[in-house]
Amino acid sequence: MTRIAFLTAACMFRDNPAARADCFEYELEIAALQPACAAAGFDLVPVIWDDPDFDPAAFDGAMIGTCWDYMEKPDAFMAKLEAISAATRLFNPLPMVRWNSRKTYLKDLAERGAPMIPTVWADRATADTITAAFETLDCDDIVVKPVLGAGAWRQARIRKGEPVPAAEALPPADCMIQPFLPAVAEEGEYAFLFFGGEFSHCARKIPASGDYRVQSEYGGREEVHVPGEDELALARSVLDCIDGEPLYARVDMLRGLDGQLALIEIELIEPYLYPEQGPQMGETLARALGRMLAVPA
Repeated sequence: MTRIAFLTAACMFRDNPAARADCFEYELEIAALQPACAAAGFDLVPVIWDDPDFDPAAFDGAMIGTCWDYMEKPDAFMAKLEAISAATRLFNPLPMVRWNSRKTYLKDLAERGAPMIPTVWADRATADTITAAFETLDCDDIVVKPVLGAGAWRQARIRKGEPVPAAEALPPADCMIQPFLPAVAEEGEYAFLFFGGEFSHCARKIPASGDYRVQSEYGGREEVHVPGEDELALARSVLDCIDGEPLYARVDMLRGLDGQLALIEIELIEPYLYPEQGPQMGETLARALGRMLAVPA
């Protein structure tokens, strides 16, 4: 049987003292993927990405999974992916991961015609840059995000006139600043899942009452969304803007002030795949994996 490493993190195992509150999402994801992959002839083996005993050469490929601590040690993560890529097939490929690891990739997508949220880019989230962003974006409510980050890590919502949050609550380095869009609380975000370019399913991510963050660790929940033809076409148009074919891609979109869906981000590194909203996603991913492994690297 073809062996594929499913890269995850130590903090995703519930018996770890430092287990994340959302470690159950790893359990849901691997439970959906393993049987479908086994039926297709792939042994999907969970591996902690920074385990010193992990030998990528012992596998026919490696899929970046729930490596949800990577933003805390990005250099070590990238070095490990380079080693894996040199030893076996990496999904998604290393050049794609490098490009997607910093949210400045959104500038490339904007130039290629993807529908974007207005954004200010800054070297640091200081009081001065935040004040200037209110003026540039012509709004009174903003969200500050790290350029390298995921899962609302070191992200902050700031209203005009409020004190700037403490440095440890803000991005640690370069950041992006966007207007807060009320639709995130009123309607939620939409996550379109594609495997090998094939649409699988869409999840609507809804934050807890009084919050804007849609992640489960902040009380967010998900439900199935059946996208209209125009919504799906828009998500596909974003996917078409990237170079190469990813094994998996999650296109996250949110309704802007103009009433149209705009891109929040396209996740090509370690997105949660929302298995509960896509009961056939394991089979869809396994088909994509089979096609890609059949093509020489």
